[in-house]
Amino acid sequence: MTASLVYRHRWPVRVMHWINAICLLALLGSGLQIFNAHPSLSWGNRSDPGKELLALRSGQDAAGNVRGMTVIGGHGFDTTGVLGASKVNGEWTSRGFPTWATIPGPGWLAMGRRWHFFFAWLFVLNGLAYVGWSLASRHLSRDLVPDRRDWRGIGRSIVDHLRFRHPQGEEALRYNILQRLAYLVAIFVFGGGIVLMGLLMSPRMDAVLGGLVEAVGGRQSARTIHFFIAMGFIAFVVVHVIEVLISGPLNQLRGMITGWYRIRSDRHEEDRHG
Repeated sequence: MTASLVYRHRWPVRVMHWINAICLLALLGSGLQIFNAHPSLSWGNRSDPGKELLALRSGQDAAGNVRGMTVIGGHGFDTTGVLGASKVNGEWTSRGFPTWATIPGPGWLAMGRRWHFFFAWLFVLNGLAYVGWSLASRHLSRDLVPDRRDWRGIGRSIVDHLRFRHPQGEEALRYNILQRLAYLVAIFVFGGGIVLMGLLMSPRMDAVLGGLVEAVGGRQSARTIHFFIAMGFIAFVVVHVIEVLISGPLNQLRGMITGWYRIRSDRHEEDRHG
């Protein structure tokens, strides 16, 4: 086996990747901070007590201890310590999401909104820059849009992922179809959808997007969709990080920081193709 370094990721991809990572972390933490001010999800234009799709509540048990509960469709689950009630400064407090998951502080709603809006616009501008650069450089059509070869190999790609097997050699330089589809969904479905739902939640956008608010079912519906797309982003990031850890974290990080990626190839294969 021989190893060589290949320039895999160009600098615009690397820069925009890390900007996105920072934005998503800040948006998630500040978004949960905002959510804690009204820790429930509803459908339509109203958020009536007892009719929520999801609610994070707290109460007291028979011994007077604070308990947290997650209610989904009328069914409650004890989630004390994580959702509904958690410790703040050593004391049990009614709180949707725990302090460690929120930014910038335990109860700083106003600053949480400022963080959220700032990083939301940075996320939008970075996303537009990425799409524009990808179109101009053909990164989108060449590296992300699946071709016939990708579709023919989708079954094998699924099996390889289930077995935690990853391509080696030059094949590792090319995104497989599952990666391509995941990135396209994250960029255009999750990215576009979460921004649009965020805009629909603002009363100031009624004059421009009032029809879309009604089309999705109402402002509370937009908030619910916004929340679940955020959960989709979390799932995407978790899977992404797991794949990085499995396929070689140091090599993957080097590729996304410096652009250079190490591939290993069989010398016999090199001789045969040489």
